[in-house]
Amino acid sequence: MSAASVVPEDKSGRLARALASGRRDGRPLLIPFVTFGYPALNATVPLVTAIAAAGADIIEIGVPFSDPLADGPTIQRASERALANGASLARTLDAVRALRAQPSTRELPLVLMGYCNPILRYGLSSFLDDAIAAGVDGLIVPDLPPEEASEYREGCLQRGLAAVFLVAPNAPDDRIRLVDELSTHFSYCVSVTGVTGARGDVHERTVDFLRRVRRLAQKPFVVGFGIKAPAHVRALGPHADGVVVGSALLEVIDGAWDRRPDAGREEANDFGACAAAAGEMIAALRDAAAELSGDVNTASSDQGQPAPPARTS
Repeated sequence: MSAASVVPEDKSGRLARALASGRRDGRPLLIPFVTFGYPALNATVPLVTAIAAAGADIIEIGVPFSDPLADGPTIQRASERALANGASLARTLDAVRALRAQPSTRELPLVLMGYCNPILRYGLSSFLDDAIAAGVDGLIVPDLPPEEASEYREGCLQRGLAAVFLVAPNAPDDRIRLVDELSTHFSYCVSVTGVTGARGDVHERTVDFLRRVRRLAQKPFVVGFGIKAPAHVRALGPHADGVVVGSALLEVIDGAWDRRPDAGREEANDFGACAAAAGEMIAALRDAAAELSGDVNTASSDQGQPAPPARTS
């Protein structure tokens, strides 16, 4: 096994168990995305708790950044509000610690999505140390191409963090293989060229792209960008190991936040309506994923769980 294909010891086993569960059930994992510090600085823990209770398999927490190149208008607005609320990378890790302190979310796989600049400002080694200590399971850094990520990836390998790289639908076969090889646990397929954002119908070319990835990849992969409805889960779920829903979920949270009785009070901390609305949406998507049990195509590789753990020297 080459150094590039070594899978790190998963210290918590949370991601490995989730991936194995999806493979065992023959269904796509449901992976909601929330922006830390949105709609209020202390909203993330109650929102994640509600989303987890509604059936999320893995949760992706976005670290707000002022120039998020992969994010569309919805997530950009959420990041702007979160930054105005005082969100930061350090406070995002505080929220992860709080989630790990709760019995209901202690074993929930948590993946952070953030950009290079805040990580480099924090200090790469310090950030990776603090992330694993806080209970982070994996990282997605959209503006870090795998060809330039050797130090970052090696740091993840040494600490047992999953490094997840993105692959676009216009990627040639060799790049799909590269992203699959360098992603430690799973890769992230972008369903469309462009930025995040809820979209309408699923195009057949997206399904063709996922079929191509299935043929070429050796590890699990998830699909995101534009997924907002149970119909999208039913259309894309059979062709991937997980589906990510982000912008549409943030729109639901935003609507509930604006409609709350105390909407005029900036200091108000009642997240019940947001949590209920988010939970209702995730439950519907989870039901759609459950309908696919036995339908996920994993024939081209041993999907659903990373290769046996191996330490790197």
